[in-house]
Formats: sequence, structure tokens, C-alpha cells
Amino acid sequence: MNPVLVEAWRGNIVESAHRGAFAVLDSHGGVRAALGDIDRPVFPRSAVKVMQALPLVASGAAERFGLSDAELALACASHNGEPAHVAAAEAMLAKAGLDAAALECGAHWPYREAFQRQMAAHGQTPTALHNNCSGKHAGFVCIGCLLAAHAGQDARAFVRGYLQPQHPVMRVVSAAIARATGADLGAAPVGTDGCSIPTYALPLRALALGFARIATGQGLGADDARAARRLRTAVAAQPFMVAGTDRFDTRVMQHFGERVFCKVGAEGMYAAALPEQGLGIAIKIDDGNNARAAEVAVAALLEALLQPDAAGTALLRATSNAVLRNWNGIAVGALRAAEALRRAV
Repeated sequence: MNPVLVEAWRGNIVESAHRGAFAVLDSHGGVRAALGDIDRPVFPRSAVKVMQALPLVASGAAERFGLSDAELALACASHNGEPAHVAAAEAMLAKAGLDAAALECGAHWPYREAFQRQMAAHGQTPTALHNNCSGKHAGFVCIGCLLAAHAGQDARAFVRGYLQPQHPVMRVVSAAIARATGADLGAAPVGTDGCSIPTYALPLRALALGFARIATGQGLGADDARAARRLRTAVAAQPFMVAGTDRFDTRVMQHFGERVFCKVGAEGMYAAALPEQGLGIAIKIDDGNNARAAEVAVAALLEALLQPDAAGTALLRATSNAVLRNWNGIAVGALRAAEALRRAV
């Protein structure tokens, strides 16, 4: 059984606890810190979007279509569906000569209630552009348009069905994940992600190695290393695009810039790349909790590994040791990274 990584306190006792595992590796595969089972396959979900975006740059598609920092950051995003996110996804598709009809991720309302109400007040309904994965899928479409041009085929027809495992686009994307993590995806458990693309279950050890390589470029081929560097730079320049208003990923990267790339994934997944330290982080919370557990755990790891200044420490401590308040503003408890986690790093 995995150890407790995060505790919810009420009064002077632990009311609830979240078990999980984490791995911190360097780009040579050395384990710098770990706790729990880091060899059990887990679905990384959206935490690996930066790896899925590697071919967007490495293939030359980003350059061919003139994608901006904001658009490249959106390709790595699980965004709120705010107007800026929607506009950037639409612009990516337009640069490739297509529109929202090319997206196969499905539609859902923006994550934030304020934007849902704003749309409803104007009689609007969500489209695939509002999907939190629309930037990633727009990136897939751009890759497909480049492949179509090389093959002398019609782009709209070529990209249709791009989310199927054997489609040329998805084969390119899956190969990038395999190169970064060193994992054999052919032998990995496979499922379908929330946005309908294949998701492969990989050990935290492999995921942390992949993010160490994203951080440093070491262990990657020249094209992938260049792509990783370009994507990190774009995200550091436009961190709002990766998540959005009041989101942990955006707040951390707005403060730390190129020192951190961090990305949440569904069901308690989190991953981060630390270029200065040459390290990658991968976390899985067993019960799948993100805001109450995975964010708390990654905040504690970043505190220990980055050794931030007072402002950075305060930012991270607000999540790794968060005060819980009721509707009257009264402090009723806390969310805290467990001592076992803090001791491990």
C-alpha cells in the first residue's frame, strides 16, 4: 500500500488522508527521491501534453504555420476555456487553413462558472474550442496538415480520424512519448483519454525520466531537444494559456518562469520539469484527487527542490500547507503535505 502523501486536518487530528507515490529522477535515470510504488503503471492523462506537443515543433509544423508563444503554450494546456484560450485555438486552426470542425475532442462548457454564465447570458453554447484540450488537438491538426502537404493530400480529409491509434498523427505523437520516457508503448496498458485519444499507462519512474529529459534535452534526439526547449520557453512566456485564471499551474509558472514547467493530469496525476536542477517529477494520488492532494504534493516537492525565495516559498506554502476556511471565513482546518513526503526530499 502506498504511503499517505497529503493529510486533511480538522481541529488537532487528521480527518482524511490521500495515499500515493512520487518519483524525482535525473535525465540519466537516477532516482533522486521517491516514495511509494513508482513502477506500477498509471495513466498520465493530460500531464504529458508537453510530450504530445513535441512533434508539433520537431516536425516543422509550428514554424510552417507561424505559431506564436501563446499558441504553443496552448498546445500543452488543459485550459479553462476562457476567451483568450478559445481565440488562440481558433487562430491555430486558421493558420493551418482549417476551422473548429476539424477538432474531434468534443465540446464542454468552460471550467469557470463566471464564463459559463457569460456565455449563457449571450445565448451561446460551447464548441470544441472551449474543450480544455482544444489547444492540444489544434496542434494535432497542424501536424496532420503538414503530413498531408508532404503526401500531396487534402488536409481536411487527411486529418479526419486523427485520434485513432493507427492514424499517422497519433502514431507520431505516441512515438514522441515513447522516445521521451523510454517506455515500450506496445507493451503498456492502453485506454481512452477524456478527449478521446489513446492514453498509455506508464510507471512514475518512466514519466519522471521523461520530464527530466524535457527539462534538459539530455537523452532526447536533437529535434526533440530543440522542441522541448521551444515549448518550455513558450510556456514560460505565456503561462496563462496553459491553465488560466486562479489555476495552480499558471500561478506557479507566472512566478518562477523558466525555472519550472508543471502540468496537472486527471485522476490525481501531476508532472513537472525543473531545468536548473535537471530533474523531472511525477506524482500519482491513488484516490484521483487533484486540488486537495496532487497540487499539495507537487507544491511541497517544488518547495524542497527549488529552494525558492521568500515570495516563492509563500506561494507554494499556500498550497502545501493550506488553511481551510468555511463560508464565514473561519479557519476550520488545513491541507498539509505529510511528513513522510517532506522527509523523502
